Amino acid sequence: MNTPHPKISIVTPSFNQGRFLETTICSILDQNYPNLEYIVMDGGSTDNSVEILRKYEKHFAYWQSEKDRGQNHALTEGFKHATGEIFAYLNSDDIYLPWTLATIANIFTHTPNVEWLTSRTTLVIDAANEPIMANHAIAHTRRRFYKGMTLGNVKESSGWIQQEATFWRRGLWGKAGARMEESLYLAGDFELWARFYQHAELVTTLVPLAAFRLHSSNKTQLNEYIRVAKTILARYPRERQDPSRSLKNWKWLDRFARGKPPPDGSRHCWVSYDPEQKTWQYHSIFIR
Repeated sequence: MNTPHPKISIVTPSFNQGRFLETTICSILDQNYPNLEYIVMDGGSTDNSVEILRKYEKHFAYWQSEKDRGQNHALTEGFKHATGEIFAYLNSDDIYLPWTLATIANIFTHTPNVEWLTSRTTLVIDAANEPIMANHAIAHTRRRFYKGMTLGNVKESSGWIQQEATFWRRGLWGKAGARMEESLYLAGDFELWARFYQHAELVTTLVPLAAFRLHSSNKTQLNEYIRVAKTILARYPRERQDPSRSLKNWKWLDRFARGKPPPDGSRHCWVSYDPEQKTWQYHSIFIR
């Protein structure tokens, strides 16, 4: 990637979210990112959604409004139209922050070993766009994910991987099957993360990138989401092993981290901005 403005492809799935849809769209378009590919997949809304989409259609690379088989089907079909180097999806009631796309472009350009990235500063807004919560997330690792530590809070920190603040390279999407799991109504993002972790470590930044909107019509039912996520984790029994059982010398493990990580390693990866070098730096350590 040799351009300061790599093409970023964003897909928004939507169905009868006219109440919030325009705010979501503007949170993306108002950033004026010069190499944006924005795709909206509406499921045949009967509210004012189509009117809003027609208002902004000149800014879309592709959009449609027709019956689909649910959000995950819409996302899979939407990404078939995507040609960017960096992918993400933003639901039609959530928002990006004003600096999100420029920050993502800089990180992925300066740190070519980053395959997917999320923010450890998770934000929540209400129906009136007022901020109501900001959480600091745990240091994400592969082992922690497969042990279920991202399905709730760990001490005073959030364990969740914030879907709306997660971006990945096109190549990783292909390696993981280039699809969302259509059979799932909930936890489609979690199932995708489980496949991503089979190919690359998740990298984090403390810079907030997006906000989840909490309102009375939210699709996510927390208890059911967690139940489904646990059935997904059950598909990866070997990933839940504790590396301390087979690797007693953690100093050796830390040295090994400079090369290819062992299958049951627990690597924490993050990026930070170096103001003197004016670039983003990649960091990685093994933690318990």
